[in-house]
Amino acid sequence: MSTATFTVTGMTCGHCVSSVKEEVSEVPGVLDVQVELAGGLLTVSSDGEVDRAAVRAAVAEAGYSAEDGAKVTQ
Repeated sequence: MSTATFTVTGMTCGHCVSSVKEEVSEVPGVLDVQVELAGGLLTVSSDGEVDRAAVRAAVAEAGYSAEDGAKVTQ
């Protein structure tokens, strides 16, 4: 399992968080999605290497933008 972090910009409320979680959860291989509204931190856990491009595309589909953060592998 691997974990990757992203910084999401444009989120302003709980609905924003829900939208991002819903879209990113649909990325193949994603097991868990955590979103912190205050800091814009998105943490994605996957059963294999996190597909960063797919996660960024999912965030864009939700109406926001994401930049890669630190990569953490567990």
